[in-house]
Amino acid sequence: MWVVKKKNKKTFGPSRPQVSSEIRQAILQHLKKNGSATLQGLAKNQKVTFEAVRQQMAILEREGWVRSQLDRSLKPRIGRPTRSYSLTQAGDHLFPKHYDLLASEVIGALAEHLGPLALKKILSVLTEARVKQWAPLLKGKNLNQKIEALKGIYFEEDPYTEVETGPEGIKLIEKNCPFLNVALKHPPLCSLTLSLLTRLLGFRVVREERFQNGDPRCVFRILTDRPVDPDKFQFEFEETT
Repeated sequence: MWVVKKKNKKTFGPSRPQVSSEIRQAILQHLKKNGSATLQGLAKNQKVTFEAVRQQMAILEREGWVRSQLDRSLKPRIGRPTRSYSLTQAGDHLFPKHYDLLASEVIGALAEHLGPLALKKILSVLTEARVKQWAPLLKGKNLNQKIEALKGIYFEEDPYTEVETGPEGIKLIEKNCPFLNVALKHPPLCSLTLSLLTRLLGFRVVREERFQNGDPRCVFRILTDRPVDPDKFQFEFEETT
């Protein structure tokens, strides 16, 4: 769908980016619990040398998991200012999150209490917002260029989405859905993708393979023999068999 676990003491869940070295994992956990820390404090906490911690923090900062700043509230060490370290937003996301559970509950409540027409209205509004975002970026491009550009609708230079051209036409293949847990529980949400692609490309788009059916990917086929007027096309739920 196109629209950002168990944990033990020393490791993070397998679905999150892996941070090698037990000491780096322990440092991240310490920062998560305490908010910030100095190199001296981390060295004492981890029972390792100051230089060992400094080397690990240099790696974590270079990879974007932590940030450092001057801490003027602390007495500086001789010859160098004292810096404190804290998690970046990326670093914080190494820890368990339950956004998909919350999103699923919200969508379920909307559908149950407001009915399918309200859900359709909400998805229609979301589609319009995405069209306004993407339409200017596609202006002046031909169909193939538009499809290539839309590979990055989730993430810039998304490595898990590709374009396939063959006898059956043009297909956009999605091998990773960042919203899979929600999409599996609420398949109508995927209609947003189909309506969005149809509006942006100017041709009817259908889904031939879907994660919800147990397929290892979602395949969207562009029906180049079925043009639509983007200005008149209205959001609609996907027809499934």
